[in-house]
Amino acid sequence: MLGPYELLQRIATGGMAEVYLARRAGPFGFQKFVAVKRILPQLTSDPDFVSMFIDEARVCARLGHPNIVQVFDFGEHAGELYMAMEYVDGTTGARLVRAAAARGEDVPLDVSLHIGLSILRGLGYAHAARDDEGQALGLVHRDVSPGNVLIDRSGAVKLTDFGIARAAEFDRRTEAGQLKGKLGYMSPEQVTGRELDARSDLFTAAIVLAELVTLRPLFSGGSEIDVLMRIRDADLSQLDRAASRISDDIKGVLFKALARDRNQRYATAQEFAEALEDIVRRRRLQVGPAKLSAWLDRLKLVDGAADAPEEAEENPTRELAIPLSTGTPGAPTRATAAPPPPGSATGEVAPAIYRVKTRDGAVLGPLAYPRLVELFVTGRIHAESEISRESGPFKDARSFPELSRFTSSAALSWEPEMPRAAVDRAPIDRMLLPAKLFALAIARETGALHFADGARRKKVYLVEGVPEFIASTDKSELLGEQLVRRGQVLRMEVDMALAMLPRFGGRIGDALVGLGVLRPIELFRAIAEQTRLRFLELFDWTGGEVGYVRGARSHEETFPLGLDAADLVARGVRDRYALDEVSLMLAPFAGQVVSPVVPLPVRLAAYRLSGREEQVLRAVDGARTLAELTDHVTSTTSVEAGEVHRAVLLGLSCEIVTCERWTALVSRAHRG
Repeated sequence: MLGPYELLQRIATGGMAEVYLARRAGPFGFQKFVAVKRILPQLTSDPDFVSMFIDEARVCARLGHPNIVQVFDFGEHAGELYMAMEYVDGTTGARLVRAAAARGEDVPLDVSLHIGLSILRGLGYAHAARDDEGQALGLVHRDVSPGNVLIDRSGAVKLTDFGIARAAEFDRRTEAGQLKGKLGYMSPEQVTGRELDARSDLFTAAIVLAELVTLRPLFSGGSEIDVLMRIRDADLSQLDRAASRISDDIKGVLFKALARDRNQRYATAQEFAEALEDIVRRRRLQVGPAKLSAWLDRLKLVDGAADAPEEAEENPTRELAIPLSTGTPGAPTRATAAPPPPGSATGEVAPAIYRVKTRDGAVLGPLAYPRLVELFVTGRIHAESEISRESGPFKDARSFPELSRFTSSAALSWEPEMPRAAVDRAPIDRMLLPAKLFALAIARETGALHFADGARRKKVYLVEGVPEFIASTDKSELLGEQLVRRGQVLRMEVDMALAMLPRFGGRIGDALVGLGVLRPIELFRAIAEQTRLRFLELFDWTGGEVGYVRGARSHEETFPLGLDAADLVARGVRDRYALDEVSLMLAPFAGQVVSPVVPLPVRLAAYRLSGREEQVLRAVDGARTLAELTDHVTSTTSVEAGEVHRAVLLGLSCEIVTCERWTALVSRAHRG
């Protein structure tokens, strides 16, 4: 029981909430079936999501329209918030499209137009909604997609899931980092993170209509970032490719509604609807629920069709799209969630609870999926571990599809020992480490550097001397942790993305972009910053060993990050070596003559030297010892002795300057 509602069956689970088929009983045999939505237990203490859930209830309570799912009740039971909503017995737009495509049968135009007009009427009402004082709410749905279009067996069409809607009265995050929609069903302004208005919903409503007419995803293909780039550019080539399935008058309406510039779209849902109604009149179509209901009956979409899933699917990309029972209202049999609509990510959704049997026989758990992933990527558990899912038997971790990336990736798996193939294996020498990294860079080496200090591990994959991918066992260096720490995303958004990893190949960045939490350009910058920081963290190591596996590749999906190895090494010395420490390191070099290297291995600008560093290194003339150089610079400039020593260490490490003792040390290290 949750308040007065008896929870009969869970029918949908999202990254932040779950929905149940529920029944409220009353006197004399009265009963009413409803859909009850509640926050996932692990998020009930998150104030940001609780506020969003309350906002959703407040928004939906004001909306009373035949084409919008009604909210009946909002309550609290034992400290847990819940929302009771209208239970729609039928199917969804997503399942309808899939069923028609599977049969090779077009959705009748009158059916498509009835669905499109119903969506627009619901949106028009929501966009015009006002508060109790008559002030416009400024409501934008922001998640119009086939899975959020519910279709009753009678042919009534209802829009649901105002869970991420934004009303002007609510103090919501609107910068990048706020959840803004789902992959394949966003407007160009959503992708680029601009402020949204009602015309964004009209764009996504047009996507739904286009997919009803063509039975193909409008924006698809390639990676999630590729999809978002197509949306950003309003690439409508799919409509041209589907020319044989779409008439010119429908295409004309869609091209206007899908204009990249929102000023060129229909200004209101009413204007968009009028354009469709004009087609209905000119073609003398009979548009209404009866035609839709008859077509659903013929396809057997609402009475236990053979293509219905055996069990309820959990769809974390859709928080409030209520999956519908295949039985009668009086005796619900089983719930079926709509399959992922065209353009959405697909794949198995991870169950909630796992247990792990480690190499030494210890059992860890119960563990939620995000925590399990964290243990894999930080090296706490390995591919040889045995996993139990939902109290099932322990099996090889590699047998679980949702863990495939973490059990098969060489870059993300961690062995207890340094690889046997590692050459140049040696204890980490803090003074010589920058020189070692720079030598690999200018030699344009491709391979993997392995760093190990007890349980602390790091792998740096180089491609022609430049870091391409870096794996680390340090939890603080995980992408999600860094984004939360910098305030770019909310903790609950990372949790939701982690729950959805199976749908995005195990890649949290793709999941965050697919959910609209990050824009593609923000993901690119975040990954570049993560790689840069992971590389710079190497300069903090004071113990352990390092080895190099020549020719090793990460085999991870990467893209050029624009990093400069010379700049990274120079920055590592500059930012991670204290002045006193460097002075102590170079004390044995005081009597050594320091000379400039001619020619330089790379252009001087690549090191991005500070003005003070450049002053020191330009003073190196091959005639002064380090002690004499220090006296000369400190007496003629404002540069201090410690700064001279650090600039010289940077110059020695990056082959800008050299001395006899340094050359011997580096040569001995290479021979070792």
